[in-house]
Amino acid sequence: MQVSKKENLIQVVKFVLFSASAGIIQALTFTMLNELLHWPYWPCYLIALTLSVLWNFTLNREFTFKSTTNVPKAMLKIAIYYAIFTPLSTWWGVALTNMGWNEYIVLFGTMLINMATEFLVCRFLVYRDSMNTNQRDQRSAAMVQK
Repeated sequence: MQVSKKENLIQVVKFVLFSASAGIIQALTFTMLNELLHWPYWPCYLIALTLSVLWNFTLNREFTFKSTTNVPKAMLKIAIYYAIFTPLSTWWGVALTNMGWNEYIVLFGTMLINMATEFLVCRFLVYRDSMNTNQRDQRSAAMVQK
């Protein structure tokens, strides 16, 4: 489905805002596990990442891309993305923190890379053919036509 430049901009803004909320979940989870339990970087990161991905997927499917795509199929596509991103980001996160980088600088840098690449995957792979197909979008389109 073709979307206008304005719709693309709105998608980017929504994705960034929802990603920021997912980032808060990820940062708080990471901080609690890191500071309270003193776990190594990788389990803190993986648990926090998983929680933020579930939150972000749910919100972006419904509100950013307004998609009725098959949820298991969409989740599988996101899972494939994370099957590549997660090992790479865990590897560089461990490597950088072992070199003395601050865990939070590594975490937030990784979160920014994740946000940008996940938007591209969602926009051009996961929801490419099903944007603006859910009931919320259909109702708002009907209201505009009245």
